[in-house]
Amino acid sequence: MELNIFNNEEEVLDALGAYFVKIAQQSISAKDKFTVALSGGSSPKKLYQLLASPAFKHEVDWDKVYFFFGDERNVPKDHPDSNYLMAKKALFDPLEISTLNIFPVDTSLPPKEAAKKYAEEIEQFFDEEELSFDLVLLGLGDNSHTASLFPHTAVLHDTIPSVKEVFLEDQQVYRITMNAPMINEAKHIAFLVYGEAKAIAVHHVLEDEEDIENYPAQLIDSIIGEVQWFLDEAAAAELEYK
Repeated sequence: MELNIFNNEEEVLDALGAYFVKIAQQSISAKDKFTVALSGGSSPKKLYQLLASPAFKHEVDWDKVYFFFGDERNVPKDHPDSNYLMAKKALFDPLEISTLNIFPVDTSLPPKEAAKKYAEEIEQFFDEEELSFDLVLLGLGDNSHTASLFPHTAVLHDTIPSVKEVFLEDQQVYRITMNAPMINEAKHIAFLVYGEAKAIAVHHVLEDEEDIENYPAQLIDSIIGEVQWFLDEAAAAELEYK
C-alpha cells in the first residue's frame, strides 16, 4: 500500500489521471488491452472528465480499453443516480467509446439476478485468462465503505470472487457490487479520496485496528499487485503517519 498525498483536489486528480494513463499504456503494450473497473460518485466524475480532456485523451488507445463497474445502483441506466450514466456522459460519449468495450450492470433485472449475470459476464470476458482487472478505481464514503461494500452487510464475509446484491436497510435500496475477493484480484487498485469530510474515514481504514464490519474498505488489499491511495492534504489530515 502506498500513500500519494497532494496539496489539493486538482493535484490529486492530475496525479491519478497520469497513473491511469501509465497503467493503461503498460497493459496495452504487454497484452494489447486494458481492463478497468470504474467507481461511481462525484469524485470519479471529475477524473473521467479529466481523462476525456485534451490534456489526456490522446495518451491512451481507447479502442483497447474495456470498462466495467465496481458497483452500480439498482436504478435504470438512464436514471440520474446511475453510475453508468455518469460515466457515459463524462467519459464514454466524449471519447466515443464503442459499446462493445463497455460492460454495464443489467439493472433491468432483479438485483440478485443482475449480480449473478454480471459475475457471469465478467467470467466470460476473461474466459481462460486469470480473472484479474488491470485497474480497479475506488472511492471512500465517510462511513468507510468502498464500492458498495457497506458496514454490517453480508457481502463483507465473502471469500470467493463474485458480484453480489447488497440491500441497504437505512436507505431501503439495493446496490450491485463486486465483492472484496474480486477487487483484490486486480493488478492495480487506486483509491481517489479528497476533502476534509473524508479525513476520519481515511484514518479509520488506514490506521485503526481491523474492524471490517465498521470499516469495510479495510478489506481491500491486492493479492498480486498494489494498492495506491491518492489523497489531498485535507483527506489525509487525521493520519498520524504519512
